[in-house]
Amino acid sequence: MKAIPLQETEQRLVELFRALGHPARIRIVRLLAQRESCVCGELVDELPLAQATVSQHLKVLKDAGVIIGQVEGPSICYCLAPGALEELRGAVGDLCVEFSHSKMEVRV
Repeated sequence: MKAIPLQETEQRLVELFRALGHPARIRIVRLLAQRESCVCGELVDELPLAQATVSQHLKVLKDAGVIIGQVEGPSICYCLAPGALEELRGAVGDLCVEFSHSKMEVRV
């Protein structure tokens, strides 16, 4: 498969969409957004998933810069990365503006 050349902002949008492209990860982001402090083990209690599965999803979100993890004793506490959701909102907003300004006719 040929690689599609992307601008830096497009590549970042792809990374964010990929990270958020799973129902469990969307749920994790929502859970973290509802809290004002970092969350450690409570995420596993809130999701119908095994600890290892939750950890894998957290790693994907962390690698994409959506969340951050801070070591607190024997565990890691997670919270949303400052600015990550605003970055996503801005990028999606830009796409919507481009779409609304396009002359392309949508056919159903």
